[in-house]
Amino acid sequence: MTRYNTITSAPPAVAAARATDVVKSFGSGATAVVALDHVDVALWRGEFTAIMGPSGSGKSTLMHCLAGLDTVTSGTVAIGDVELRGLSDKKMTALRRDRIGFVFQSFNLVPTLTALENITLPMAIAGRRPDREWVTTVIDTLGLRDRLGHRPSELSGGQQQRVAIGRALAGRPDIVFGDEPTGNLDSRSSAEVLRILRESVDPLGQTVVIVTHDPKAASYADRVLFLADGRIVDELRSPTADTVLDTMKGLES
Repeated sequence: MTRYNTITSAPPAVAAARATDVVKSFGSGATAVVALDHVDVALWRGEFTAIMGPSGSGKSTLMHCLAGLDTVTSGTVAIGDVELRGLSDKKMTALRRDRIGFVFQSFNLVPTLTALENITLPMAIAGRRPDREWVTTVIDTLGLRDRLGHRPSELSGGQQQRVAIGRALAGRPDIVFGDEPTGNLDSRSSAEVLRILRESVDPLGQTVVIVTHDPKAASYADRVLFLADGRIVDELRSPTADTVLDTMKGLES
């Protein structure tokens, strides 16, 4: 198995997000814990990337730093051509709202709003009019047209996650991050959500990055990055569940 710390694969396009020599540590002195150890990686526009690794490998920390949800100790992170270090709280909030979509394991829907209102909520907060044609395309891709007037309590888990994906896609962000987006779903709903994420990349041209522990989920991606001890140690393109599982076994042995 080839192992390396810097991903050098040729880009199919341009980077939607990039980390350069990123270090993230918690604590100080003898008790400091290094979660990310000089990580260099680019996430290419129009690709579906999965991030995997053993527990404590730094995969969620990497995603949080790339998404601007956490700061780095050193190094740089950029969304497109915007470097995150030095942004004011106001500008960071606007960037996360306007250029980044999030899909979480717990859905995070507003219980008093309908599915449609949840989907368009970020744009309503920003005072922007939704692109009706794009939102209609997203709704039809997600198969939510007959559920738009329902509140979260009236939807199944899979339907709630589809609404959460719709909310992430509706503003046409540069990149969508998913933190274990199928973690609370049964196998059938998980497959449905992953198919939708896959379809958001191919016909819709979205960039999607997920953190997952599930080889089947990772097999939907174009590319899988593997972390161990805070470093990127391997990469698979055109993965299958079997090749992902074999790689994970190698990391854990």
